[in-house]
Amino acid sequence: MSSFFARSLIATAALASLHAAHSQTLAQAAPSLTEVTIIAPTLTTQGGLAPTDSLSGNALTQRQSTTLGETLDGLPGVANASFGPNVGRPTVRGLEGDRVRLLQNGGLSFDVSGASPDHAVPLDPLSTERIEVLRGPAALLRGGSPLGGVINVVDNRIARVNPFDAKGGVIGRVAARAGGAASERSQAVLLETGNDRYALHIDAFNRQAGDLRVPRNMACDGTPNGRRVCNSANDTQGGAIGGTLFGDRGYVGFSSSDYRSTYGTVAEPHVTIGMQRQQNHLESWIRNPGWGQSLKVQVGYTRYAHTEFESGSPGTRFANQGLDARLEWRDHDRPLANGWVHESLWGFDHERNELVADGAEKFLGPMQTSRQSVFTFHGLRTAWGQINAAARGETVRTALLENFGPSLAQVKRDQPWSFSLGAVRNLRQGQPAYGWQHSITLSQSQRAPKDYERFAFGQHIATAAFEQGNPNLGLEKGRQLELGTEWVGGPHRWAFTAYQADFSNFISLQPQGQMQDDLPLYAYSGVRARMIGWESSARLRLRGGAAAILSPDAQSGPMDLEFRADQVRADDLTHRQPLPRIAPTRVAADLVWSPGRGQLRVGFQHVAAQRRVPATAEGPGIVTGSYTLWNAAWLQPWRYGASQGQWFARLDNLTNELAYASTSILTQTLGVNAPPLPARSLRVGLQASF
Repeated sequence: MSSFFARSLIATAALASLHAAHSQTLAQAAPSLTEVTIIAPTLTTQGGLAPTDSLSGNALTQRQSTTLGETLDGLPGVANASFGPNVGRPTVRGLEGDRVRLLQNGGLSFDVSGASPDHAVPLDPLSTERIEVLRGPAALLRGGSPLGGVINVVDNRIARVNPFDAKGGVIGRVAARAGGAASERSQAVLLETGNDRYALHIDAFNRQAGDLRVPRNMACDGTPNGRRVCNSANDTQGGAIGGTLFGDRGYVGFSSSDYRSTYGTVAEPHVTIGMQRQQNHLESWIRNPGWGQSLKVQVGYTRYAHTEFESGSPGTRFANQGLDARLEWRDHDRPLANGWVHESLWGFDHERNELVADGAEKFLGPMQTSRQSVFTFHGLRTAWGQINAAARGETVRTALLENFGPSLAQVKRDQPWSFSLGAVRNLRQGQPAYGWQHSITLSQSQRAPKDYERFAFGQHIATAAFEQGNPNLGLEKGRQLELGTEWVGGPHRWAFTAYQADFSNFISLQPQGQMQDDLPLYAYSGVRARMIGWESSARLRLRGGAAAILSPDAQSGPMDLEFRADQVRADDLTHRQPLPRIAPTRVAADLVWSPGRGQLRVGFQHVAAQRRVPATAEGPGIVTGSYTLWNAAWLQPWRYGASQGQWFARLDNLTNELAYASTSILTQTLGVNAPPLPARSLRVGLQASF
């Protein structure tokens, strides 16, 4: 166990002792931690208006993996753009990088994972309460594109709902898991104490994993390495403290967190990355502030750095520090004629960061970016459904602080704006709900070019290219039409969504057909692009209950068949070729049996071959073959006195299938030496709440 994690455990024990004088365990009132839900899609949640997926509770426990991308991989429209087992940034509907905004509790992470595929996201699923995928009008409220969407990782470091009464108490949770293809060992602990006026929080987590085991023999710097991926181990720790003061009309809270990780880069046998992020977050929410229904304020300050070590010696270093502030005001709901109700929200946010890179392999100069945004949301609740509209206007300033490569020190200013309009027709009746619901969403998105898209210049080993930015890039512009339908009949459900996104200026890294510093030269440029796709999910109750298809007998527990599938076709219309790293057609099904309080899940995911790959500077792109991964999981809740919890086991890749991900850049840059997906593995874990 690392010294950092040990110190965190000592601090946790000290916090418990501090409150022990008047702590009465809340076993009767709250035997487990309150599940916190932050939903940004609509002010009144009504499915279909703002397409949203979320993971929490048992679903999150069963899917938790090393990276955020791997945890979300397989949700409709979401894939994992991995760079080995330690780096996984989610892609949504074929859009990757900074087109998909990653947030923590609605605030920015200020990492540099968008600039390079080997830079990890400092958001660990171990410390997470809930993960949300937001698109449409919801994304504009959180500063993202309505096309690419927002992924918001939610924790409880600032309590937004007070779990304590006047008597006070202590509640907590511990978790441990082991196994997997990388022989992972992880532990996490969370403790909260307080009363009806305040809540204190502390958490810590620790994860170590060895080299990833795969279904084929691998080499390490030309030397056989058995069935292990060379330089794929990782060691990650983190923790946070937080406190919240509650009043009669709201709360104010503060948290401070630290995240540290050391991991191998896979593509380079002797290079590891040491990452650290320190973040402070202040949040306040006031009900009925005198004008309107509520007022919310968030302020965050982050210091991020990572150093690339070559054979143990420090090499290139990236450092980023940023400040983000957000003000969100919700007006009173206003009744209109015909029983309609108007709800509205207005907001402003400010972001500012400064990025500095230093070292022989830096491809970025010192840069500063600031962004001021205003946004608004309006909803009309009607007897037949709801209409939503959201808009966002931004002023973005990107500055290269000194001469770098062919670019002189300069400042670029952009004023993008975006809107999204959606409507839902609700035809459901009765309890439980039965019937159809149809939706339509129209979105227009503009994005200012990122600093690296304008000013990058240098060898980028992770992409095996010499990258050159374009200071003259204009706004990225796209529009999307989305149609959705959903049917619910008691325990049965079916949903289908189809969409088309057209970009008049899609910023893309294009091969230039020449070499520079012994690497193929790639430059950022704008192209026309189109993405057409669909997503579907379904649940059928096979047994248990009057609506069961096979049998109404519920004595042995309900049994469901769950299904999901998606497909996206993404094209560079300017060069008449596919866009890179697109997930192929995917189909998955799970048989879920819930006897007693336990749950058994057995299923598969079939991924089609991806033959639609663009040509590279070296020639045709590499095609990935089709594969089918079988998986099984068991989750069993338990209770002992005032404590409760669950243990679980998960079997992945039961048939030990050899498979490669088309969404990983390593598949193209390393070819036959690219790491495949993990081998057959067993992972077990335990969670306990008190």
